[in-house]
Formats: sequence, C-alpha cells, structure tokens
Amino acid sequence: MRRQEEQQTEAIIEYDRRVAAHPPELWTALVITPLLATAFFYLLPAHAQAQRSWQFLPQLSAYACLTLWAVRNRDIPAKLGLEYGKISTGIWKGLGVGLILGSLNTVLILYGAPLLDIEIGFLRETPHAHLSPALMVPWFILLIAIGVEVNFRGFLLGRFTALLTTCPVFAQRPFVAQALALGLSSLIFAFDPFMVVTFQSLHWIALWDGLIWGGIWLYTRNLYIPITAHAMEVIIEYLTIRSLLI
Repeated sequence: MRRQEEQQTEAIIEYDRRVAAHPPELWTALVITPLLATAFFYLLPAHAQAQRSWQFLPQLSAYACLTLWAVRNRDIPAKLGLEYGKISTGIWKGLGVGLILGSLNTVLILYGAPLLDIEIGFLRETPHAHLSPALMVPWFILLIAIGVEVNFRGFLLGRFTALLTTCPVFAQRPFVAQALALGLSSLIFAFDPFMVVTFQSLHWIALWDGLIWGGIWLYTRNLYIPITAHAMEVIIEYLTIRSLLI
C-alpha cells in the first residue's frame, strides 16, 4: 500500500516536472480572430473592400494576436520554428524549394494563365511593379517573406495546430488536426484581401504555395525553410515577369 502511494507521488511529481518544462500553450484561440477578420472583409460593400485600410485588417489583426500570444507564452522562437540552430539548414533547403516553385509558378503565370484566358497585364500596375528592383531585390522581398511566414505559417498554422490537437475529437487523430490546420491557414493566406485585390485571379497560386510551405513547416518545424523559399520564389517571379511585361 505504501509502495503504491509512493509510486503515485512520484508520478505526480514527474507530471508536474514535465508541465513546468513544457507548459501548455495559452491563448491559442486568438488564432480565430484573423479567420473572422478575413470572412468579415468579404461581407463589406465593394467601396469598402477597395480601401487599403480594410484590405490589411486581417493581417493587422493577426499581428496583434501574435503579439498578445507571444506575451502570454514562453519559448516563442521554438514554437514558431525560429531556433538559431535551424538557420543554416533552413536557408539551404529553402533555396532549393524556392527555386523549384519560383520556376514553376513563373511558367504558369506567363504561359499557363493566357492559355486559360486569364489576363496578366494588370501585373504592370501592382504596387510591387512600381518599386525599384534595387529596393525590391532582395531586401524588401525578404522583409515581406519574413513577416508573411511568421504570420501565416509560424502563428496561424502553428496555433491552429496547437488549438485543434487539444480538441477531444482530434485527441486520437493528430494527423487530421494538422491537415485541417494546414487547410485553414492556407485558405486564409490565399484569400488574404490584399492578395486577392492585388493579384486578382492569380491569388489561387498562393493556395498551392501555402499548402507546400505549410506542409514543410509541419514536417520540419523549421520556419527558415518557408521564409527562404518564399523570398527566393518571389525574386524569381518578380525579376522574370518584370523583365518581360514592364
């Protein structure tokens, strides 16, 4: 009897030690806010949707929620996949992924879209097209890639995963929770208002990219890979398409 009590006490101590070392994430439900903000945007009248302030509402809400979540939790770099030791591997692997996706998407935009009667001439009028290549490559593109990937993959995908895996219905099916989190975060990314307004029908390419970058993050928990891949892909697309269209 005494031995059993000692074992129970040891088990409680071990559980407390593990919780102290790896405390559960707090405020993961904040991740629902950007989802609701995105849906809200598409309920606005057309004249409101044309305003930049409304177009950036979902992203601004996401960064605000990311800040609140970060204040309430520990080991933020690890939870986002930004540990220092992952930088080298992340950059090299990201360069390869970005090279492949950048080449494929460039061909798709320049040759596939016209075959489907999708107009691409509007790319001459995007905000990116009016910026100097010296400013865009690589610094501004890299800055955008860091912000976007920390938001959509590190925060949204990561917190949707953390939130859904704690739901009883997914307790024995973590793969389903991860797949659902990947789908949700990729759809929010592809239907980001600024993305849709700026790139029109081509915004669907972001769904493809989001699924790939998100899948890589789930498998490796290394955010440097999608950051580098994102930057490399956009650099290829930007330089190639700009040279041919502008």
